[in-house]
Amino acid sequence: MSAERVTARYNEESRTPGSGLPAVARHVKDYPTLAPWHGEYLARPLLVAEREIREFADDLRHLIDMLISLPDRMFGGDLEAFRSVLGIDDGQWDVIRKFGDLTPPHFGRADMYHDGTSFKLLETNLGSESGGWGLASEISQAMMEVDAFADFARRNRLGYVHPIRAVVEALRRFGAPVASGREPVVAVLEWRDGLKDYGELWRNFQSALRSAGLNVLLAEVCDVHERGGALYLGDTKIDVVNRAFVPDQIAEEPGGWDLVTPLLRAHRAGGTRLWTPFSSNVFANKACMALVSDPARRRDFSADECRIIDRVLPWTRLLNADALKTDTDLIDECLERREQLILKVNARGGGVGAVVGWETDDATWRRALENSATEACVVQQRVLPRSEPVVDPVSGDTEEWHAAYGMFYTPEGCAGAYAKAVPAGSGSIISVAAHAEARSAAVFHQSERPVWGEVPVVGAPPAPAAK
Repeated sequence: MSAERVTARYNEESRTPGSGLPAVARHVKDYPTLAPWHGEYLARPLLVAEREIREFADDLRHLIDMLISLPDRMFGGDLEAFRSVLGIDDGQWDVIRKFGDLTPPHFGRADMYHDGTSFKLLETNLGSESGGWGLASEISQAMMEVDAFADFARRNRLGYVHPIRAVVEALRRFGAPVASGREPVVAVLEWRDGLKDYGELWRNFQSALRSAGLNVLLAEVCDVHERGGALYLGDTKIDVVNRAFVPDQIAEEPGGWDLVTPLLRAHRAGGTRLWTPFSSNVFANKACMALVSDPARRRDFSADECRIIDRVLPWTRLLNADALKTDTDLIDECLERREQLILKVNARGGGVGAVVGWETDDATWRRALENSATEACVVQQRVLPRSEPVVDPVSGDTEEWHAAYGMFYTPEGCAGAYAKAVPAGSGSIISVAAHAEARSAAVFHQSERPVWGEVPVVGAPPAPAAK
């Protein structure tokens, strides 16, 4: 049975008098490890075919390898030329190079839409500052504790991957060299005053990690100090820093280098390890996707790699000062195709700075293209997300929602997924921060095998069926 048919069955059972399915969202809302997060939840999980998400995860792994190889493939190892094309300024580049290591681990959250045929990648979000891990893990786990949902999951072969447990394993392996045979002490470090805006999300992350058995601290960069080649919070030695800030915060704030000097010293001395280097932000830059999408650069990729690019990436092109001066055909094409395109700032996420072509007039769109020279951007083909029918637990009415899926990944592979959803037709940017009606949603995969509940990371051997 397809995931679409299982969704229809879920909605039908939700409308049945006496069904326990409408109570699932309330149980999720009251779940202990979700208490630090005050957002709202979709009334049902989103369902995808296991084979489909497994194949997308495999394509994503290969695509990230391509992105990381771009300096060598396209620029002959000339990092200055590479960062110039990406629009990374001197201050941010100084941060990236001082912390070293331009080969980041596969760790982050890929954002994508499902267009009704397949998943299309919008952003890679490579790096430890990407959020949602705790929400994704705990929403799914909470749902499985509701008898009505657990019964439905068993009957329809639904499973999920617990992202937090994948994070714990990755951090344990990474911290082992400095933890001296004990559990590593991990600190989630936000920027100065960062917990004021993002504290709910990071406390949820901390709570979920602790419930999975990892000793996790939460602090800001101004709270820690270096001693003897290691970083400390008070008298507690930190083995691993899970950074929650990015290079431009260091470069743009007066005294930014003073705040991170203890971390830099500890990182260089090796007493404290930095999980995901700042170079992660280089390869998460949207311009990297534009480089691999550009047909003029196809000679740098094999036939198999080109097929992967075509499967997962929507049409994406780089817009910077050079493009505006030299590629008049591209600008003319963007003007002509306004209703099919969206303009995105290379180094920003969450829809910040985006200009939606199909929601603007010709004059506004032209100005946006012209202004893209001041902050490096990409222009991307619109991906129209499929409608997700959801039964309102109060009224019993069926409503249509649009979802942005987030698939988590670690060096071991796919580490689960969740979604953000908004009512269909209520806006083109699907973001919890920017949309008052946004909801977080669990994502379960529908398996061809009789396995339900939590399963290992996609790509690993299946777990035994739950009893």
